[in-house]
Amino acid sequence: MREKIRPLYRSIASGTSVTGIARPRALPTKHNFLRRGLTILAVGLLAVALPMQATDQTATFKIPPVKIPLKFKEQNTTIAASAMITLITKKQGLNILKLELAADLSGLQENVTALLSSALDKDDPCGDRIAIQHATLTPLDRASITVVELHYERSACAKVLGKKESKRLVGGNAVMQMKLTPAVDDDNTQLRLVPEVGAIEADGSLGELLRSGTLGEMLREKIRKAILSALQKGADLSATLPPAVQGYVKIKNAQFKDAGSGRLLAILDGEIQITNEQLQELSKQVKERIEAH
Repeated sequence: MREKIRPLYRSIASGTSVTGIARPRALPTKHNFLRRGLTILAVGLLAVALPMQATDQTATFKIPPVKIPLKFKEQNTTIAASAMITLITKKQGLNILKLELAADLSGLQENVTALLSSALDKDDPCGDRIAIQHATLTPLDRASITVVELHYERSACAKVLGKKESKRLVGGNAVMQMKLTPAVDDDNTQLRLVPEVGAIEADGSLGELLRSGTLGEMLREKIRKAILSALQKGADLSATLPPAVQGYVKIKNAQFKDAGSGRLLAILDGEIQITNEQLQELSKQVKERIEAH
C-alpha cells in the first residue's frame, strides 16, 4: 500500500501524472480545488499506511497509573504506579528502550504503623512482647527515614509450687530510627533496601539491648523486610508494564524521591530490549490500556 500511495501523492502535489507526463499548469479554479482535495486525501492515506514511520526513532509510550492493592492488619491501601517507555536505539531488528517507573508510596506512608504492627507485634507471656505504637516513613535525599515507637518486654516463666508464673526481665518504651536506601539486586530484576542504623532512645537497660544486642538486629531486620515487601509489590513490573515487555526489563537504578509535602516516590530506571514485532505489540497494548483507562 505504501508503494502505491507515495507515487500518487507526488503526482498530485507536483501536477504530473503517475507515468511522469506533465499536466497543463493553468487549471480552472474548480480543478485546483479538486487537486488540493486529492492531495490532502493522499497525505491522509500515507499516514494510515505508515503509523509509526515518523516516530520510529523517538517513540514514547506512557503507561497509565495502575493501583496495586495492599492489605495488612485489616487495613487496605494502594500504591499507584505508572511508567514511561522511550525508544532510544534501533539496530538490526533490535529495539532498545528506556524505562522510567514511578510508584507513589503515600498510601504506604499513611499506613506504615499498621504495616509494622502486623509484622512485629507479639504477645508471649513467657518470652517477648512487642507492640508497635507509631511509625513514620519520610523522604531523605534519595533514601528514606523510618521512625518507630514501640513498647517491648521480655519475660521468663517458671513453675512455683506446680503453678506457672511469669517474671518480667526487661521492658520499656523505645524510639528507633533507621535509614533505608533502595538498591538493585545483582540480577537487575528485584529491589532491595540497604539499612543504616540511626538514633535509639530507650528506657534503662532496654537501650543497650537495642544498640548492641540481638534484639535490636531482629527488630531492624523485621522492619526492613516489612517495608521492602510492600515496596516490591508496589513496584512490581508485571503489575504495571504491558505483557509485551514483561521479562525483558533490566533495572539499572532505584531511588526514593520527595514528591512534595513529604510524599514519598520510588523511582526505577531500567532498560528493555525487544524485537520489532514486540515493539508493535507494545504499541497495541499501550493503546488498549489508554482507551480502557
